[in-house]
Amino acid sequence: MAVEPAKFAAAYWGRAALLSRAAELANPDGFTDLLSPADADELLSRRGLRTPFLRAARNGQVLPTGQYTGSGGAGAEITDQVLDERVLALYADGATLVLQGLHRTWPPLIDFTRELSLTLGQPLQVNAYLTPAGNQGFGTHYDTHDVFVLQVDGHKHWQVHEPVLPEPLERQPWGGRADEVTAVAEGPPALDVVLAPGDALYLPRGWLHSARAQDESSLHLTVGVRALTRYTMVEALLDLAAEDRRLRASLPFGVDVADVDQVEPELTETVEALRDWLLRVDPAAVADRLRARAWPAARPAPIRPLAQAAAISTVDADTRLAPRDGLRWQLRPPSPAPDGAPAPDADGAPGQGEVALHLFDRTITLPGQCALAVRTFLSGGVSRVGDLPGLDDDADRIVLARRLLREAVAVPA
Repeated sequence: MAVEPAKFAAAYWGRAALLSRAAELANPDGFTDLLSPADADELLSRRGLRTPFLRAARNGQVLPTGQYTGSGGAGAEITDQVLDERVLALYADGATLVLQGLHRTWPPLIDFTRELSLTLGQPLQVNAYLTPAGNQGFGTHYDTHDVFVLQVDGHKHWQVHEPVLPEPLERQPWGGRADEVTAVAEGPPALDVVLAPGDALYLPRGWLHSARAQDESSLHLTVGVRALTRYTMVEALLDLAAEDRRLRASLPFGVDVADVDQVEPELTETVEALRDWLLRVDPAAVADRLRARAWPAARPAPIRPLAQAAAISTVDADTRLAPRDGLRWQLRPPSPAPDGAPAPDADGAPGQGEVALHLFDRTITLPGQCALAVRTFLSGGVSRVGDLPGLDDDADRIVLARRLLREAVAVPA
């Protein structure tokens, strides 16, 4: 955006819309390196795209998928493959095409999204909107996630209004407040602009918006930020509260839950029990819940399974490896060692027992004596297998390196 990150975080993030013109961004090529109209055609015609990776909408209505999907032909007898001739008919008739989940299907956006997600510390998604000249795919609405709009091609007229519900949760979509949205949209907009190629627009979740292509077709990207909220933390706390026996207790036999006088004392007891439990809650347990929810939403860099498998068999002491780009990890202290033997330290002191390596999709266990080597490698302190610290000999280092490759933690450098 056109302001420094610190100023953006303090003045705009979650608070206000921000328009950044191409000239302010010093980006003469715009955003065509991420996705161009030719790239969109490639996706729509030659990549075997299936639902839900494409939506179509016209005049505020999402069109049935059967209008643009069908059989993939011989050897691909699926019934939801995108058919390019049907897509052409809809687009020529004024429908907006929405390429969804591009952070999973288009290489430049896979890389871009991963890097931006690490910078923001939030899960991201990317969609592309292709709108014919003079048309509008969706009426005024709000999103339940923050959005960065990147205008790639053509011009689009945006009208933005302040929220009817500030900072809505995912469970609070705009359809439940359609009348309020319509009423606010009839008033003066907070922002009334035409985006040109290379322009960017930030909209916090909840801000109302609508957009219409001008005298030419339009292509823009939306980068959706699936921000974690304090309510996410509340949900984690409620999940953990099931451990408290007082909160699991049944209501009295025969209680009439429609009778306020009968409900009130039970509510008082429940609130007291919940308050007592909250005073004892373990922050580490809450962090584990949040990690399990956030990390799987942002995948690390893709790997090449065939090349990775081939690399496993050729590892020696001189092999150089690198941590998988964008991999989120946490090395936890070991479980107690058997028979009272001293357990290894999570920072690498040798001993018996195991250490737990938490990843975005699973947890793997390793011998405790591997802790120092794993932490040093994942922190970027070493790349040559023979230099992995804390292990007795190269044979142990090679075994660990092969395990890290097999688990897709490491990749050939």
